[in-house]
Amino acid sequence: MKNHNVRRVRRLAVSAAVLAAIYGGAAFAEEPDADSSGNSFHLGGYVRGWAAFNLQNIPETKANDSGKASMLRGSLLLDADAQTGPIKWKAIARADQEAKTDYLRDLERLRKTNGTTGGDDHDILDNYNRLDMREFWGEFKVGDRATFRLGRQQIVWGESDFFHAMDVVHGYDLSWRLFFEGENEEWRKPLWLGSVKVDVPEADGELHAFVRPGLDGCEDIGNTYDIQGGRWFFQPYRGFDLTAITKKDCSHPKGDQDQVTGGLRWAGTAGPVNYSLAYIKSFSADPVANSAANPWKKAPTGPVFDLIHPMIDVIGATISGYSAPLDSVLSAELAYTIDQAYNVGTGPLLGLNGIKQKDVVTVMLRADKNIHFEKWLGTNRPSFSSVQLFDTWIQNFREREDLARLFAFGAPLTEHNTILTAFTVLNYKSDTINPSFAVGFDLTHGGGFAIPAVDLVLGDNWRAKIEADLFWNTGKSNFLLDPNRSTQLFGYFANNNQLTFRLTRQF
Repeated sequence: MKNHNVRRVRRLAVSAAVLAAIYGGAAFAEEPDADSSGNSFHLGGYVRGWAAFNLQNIPETKANDSGKASMLRGSLLLDADAQTGPIKWKAIARADQEAKTDYLRDLERLRKTNGTTGGDDHDILDNYNRLDMREFWGEFKVGDRATFRLGRQQIVWGESDFFHAMDVVHGYDLSWRLFFEGENEEWRKPLWLGSVKVDVPEADGELHAFVRPGLDGCEDIGNTYDIQGGRWFFQPYRGFDLTAITKKDCSHPKGDQDQVTGGLRWAGTAGPVNYSLAYIKSFSADPVANSAANPWKKAPTGPVFDLIHPMIDVIGATISGYSAPLDSVLSAELAYTIDQAYNVGTGPLLGLNGIKQKDVVTVMLRADKNIHFEKWLGTNRPSFSSVQLFDTWIQNFREREDLARLFAFGAPLTEHNTILTAFTVLNYKSDTINPSFAVGFDLTHGGGFAIPAVDLVLGDNWRAKIEADLFWNTGKSNFLLDPNRSTQLFGYFANNNQLTFRLTRQF
């Protein structure tokens, strides 16, 4: 199915879901005894506003950007649940629209100045405005054990929060925000799937399988980054529209969007321990560059390179259980990824010297604990806290292979990349005022982040959140297309500290 046809079908599906929600809700509202017939309907959702401000000057632009609004965004989400006989239905549609702030105008002008804009019809807000069918599925039981779900949905496998080992079924839309603490289901990109869960009480477990038949559009595959020169492109590329020299190829022989993918997972309990075993065939989350100078399997269609998401196979396991001596829940996750693709060529080569595949071992260790801050900090109940260690280990690593960490960036890949994160949530005034603090450290390359925030419950329907996203790094790039080799993960966020406000009206 062509991409424009997929987008057309999606818009029609969103419109149909919205109309069904409105008219269906009215119909059931007139039928208060609908439950007696086995049918029901409920419509909820939210209206949400975002405002974010730069806390630092952005070096790519001439003006001083500190204090400027980087985001003014509004979202409307409709969440409909229905029951028609034996079938349970779910439809979630979301519309996102942004205002063009002065800072975005500066970035848009910079794109025109450096000759990388897509033209007058390519507005910078095209990066951020969305109309999307988040979920649209029907669920039904067959017998006493099997539950089938068909349609656009999300499947989450794994234990990790900030970074993902087994949670590779879906990509994430990181274009309008690259680093906020938030709900992953808001950023995850749903897919058209068929899935089934089978209860096996004799073995204290459940079998979960899914098939992706290949009905999704190209934009649904892998992670989406703000590569069109917007506020969350890696420094120093803000104001540089990479799509002027590249295209996304979803018909590559190693990453064809029409190819059927799927997975199988067993989750069970063994005494006091919860565990799972899984196999997933999916697309690599982060894209790699198929360079015209050194093409891989197929010549690119773009003038310099194409972005592709090659297929990967992931074998994973998780385990978790309560430790009485530590009064904590301990969790571990292990994922073995086969044929993860990386670009070749560091420094000024920018990863455009070909592609090489490596097997990768990803390990996550986590401890969750309720800490009694009531006497120390005056909280109204124990505070949930978590510490997580995440390591990515490249197998058969050879430095001479000159693997790059990310496409269009010259930072070298290292054999290990280890991240330590921690967060805690405090609760005051009957959980209506909830400060939190998250912090992370790159133990391999240096740098990290801190996210102080506070969630406010304002009555039954209103919610507010204030959050600061703060970064430090050991390397940052100063020249376009010639990044510093020492710039690793948190160097991408240099000079981009943000203060974000969010207000939500639930209904």
